[in-house]
Amino acid sequence: MSMVKPKPPMPAVGRPPGQRAHPAGSGPQMISVPAMLMRGGTSKGVYLLKSDLDRVSADPNVLLPAVMGSPDHRQIDGLGGASSTTSKVAIVGPATRPGCDIDYLFAQVEVESMRVDWTPTCGNILAGVGPFAIERGLVATVDGHTSIRVHLVNTGATVTVSVPTPGGQVRYAGGFEISGVPGRAAAIDMVFSKFCGGSTGTLFPTGNPVDDVDGVAVTAIDAGVCAIIAHAQAFGIAGDESPRQLTGDRELLRDIESVRLRAACAMGLGDVTGRVLPKVMLISNSHLGDLRSRYFVPSSCHPTHAVSGALCLATAATFSDTVVGRLLPQRFTAGPLVIEHPAGAMDVEVVDGGRADGISAVLRSTARKLFDGCVFADLDKMVA
Repeated sequence: MSMVKPKPPMPAVGRPPGQRAHPAGSGPQMISVPAMLMRGGTSKGVYLLKSDLDRVSADPNVLLPAVMGSPDHRQIDGLGGASSTTSKVAIVGPATRPGCDIDYLFAQVEVESMRVDWTPTCGNILAGVGPFAIERGLVATVDGHTSIRVHLVNTGATVTVSVPTPGGQVRYAGGFEISGVPGRAAAIDMVFSKFCGGSTGTLFPTGNPVDDVDGVAVTAIDAGVCAIIAHAQAFGIAGDESPRQLTGDRELLRDIESVRLRAACAMGLGDVTGRVLPKVMLISNSHLGDLRSRYFVPSSCHPTHAVSGALCLATAATFSDTVVGRLLPQRFTAGPLVIEHPAGAMDVEVVDGGRADGISAVLRSTARKLFDGCVFADLDKMVA
């Protein structure tokens, strides 16, 4: 295949980064940063170049909430979509790890506070990282499909992303469909391997495949995301309820949070009050797939399912003595694992399961460029 030279970085639209939008004293002081708004999987976020952020003399922990419109439950004054799945930021730059092509740093911006959580990564937003890197000239393309080795800075994992690039250009249109997104788009393959222990350093942080926490059998696991997995029935629900029903059940959320806090201490994470990790997944039997899952983020139920959570479930499924392994009718070590979620189902193709350093798995997703330009942040609101 013929190599296609990367396009030069896109010039800033509007004023250069860091330049005021108004002369001093004539109006609000603004910072402008080149940005791309993208759908990645079933999430939506703002994609930024690390070099553009470096040129802006503002703390990202202050700048990013201003960009997204936090703190405000509607995020009316920013690009955020007033939910955890639409208040995400990807920061992309040249690789700092040998053997990789780019770095991807994920930021979860809370909607109703100024808090930015840098602890987890996001597999849905990852689907857009490859196309964004190509659009910004960070990666040389080939005619056909371009493979990009992505260093996930938050967790230390490495993922190979395959982006369709006919003629050396990113192709967004296609025939692949994912549950939770209307229409079809070009498929983007993400190959994960040896991704365990990103937060705790080990696959099973408590040392056990199953623990009893306040009478609830849970699997505490660190694979793709640091999480707690339990049966939905243990919390008095069927597991097929809608996200709105579950998010509105305050007693259920209190019970989940109580178990989460206790389990987190056993995992060596300390007091995680106000933090998003560990996540919680409640599983049950499925008529559409191998199992059904409700993913909590953690104070609300995800409208679909996190990619990282699917990896976590797939990893646990390859160990017969975990909560997931016990739910499955027969031993699972490799092949497709179909996970039913509120908007449909997602497949994880497990290549090599049952390993303490993590399985190898392939997930297929889609992404789309929605907007490219500059985002303006109001300095008057950027109070640390």
